[in-house]
Amino acid sequence: MANRKRGRRGRPRKRRPAEGATAKASAPPRPSPTRATRSRSRAKPPRPGSLLTDRLAVGERPRAPWHPLPLSELLILVGAIGIVVGLSRGESGLALLIAGLAAVLIGTVEVTLREHLSGYRSQTLILTLLPTVLLFTGAVLLTRPPPAVIVVLLVLDVAFGVFLFKLLRARFLRARRERTFRAGH
Repeated sequence: MANRKRGRRGRPRKRRPAEGATAKASAPPRPSPTRATRSRSRAKPPRPGSLLTDRLAVGERPRAPWHPLPLSELLILVGAIGIVVGLSRGESGLALLIAGLAAVLIGTVEVTLREHLSGYRSQTLILTLLPTVLLFTGAVLLTRPPPAVIVVLLVLDVAFGVFLFKLLRARFLRARRERTFRAGH
């Protein structure tokens, strides 16, 4: 057990005078900063355009065109229920499993695309990986190429992913600048 009479660095603590023992007792005691407060005051704020600022949401979440109705969230919920039921039925629930996955995918893509294009939150990685993986998977499943061609397809897919990432990243940064400019005025 730690010695309560010692401070953080192992030195003995100074004893505080009893209430009313000094003339300064009438002034309210100043609270000492906590460890979290000290580290926050020393930390530099993230610079604009850094990956850290992208994680932070700016302003209010963008509303869907069908605003009062939470359509995307309902689609994700129904899709999740379809996935669970499809998995529990085994072989006979394959169609329900695929429909549930499609519903979750559509709802998720809608929310991430809306947040990304409005500059609210960066969803660049998700929006890059989804078409890249779908393109690669579709090409491999439809053509069933030999392993050497799969490697070439993979290299082309990586190049496509890098191009798409840069494009989506630039679009998000432009939308973020517009969003923060509007918030400032």
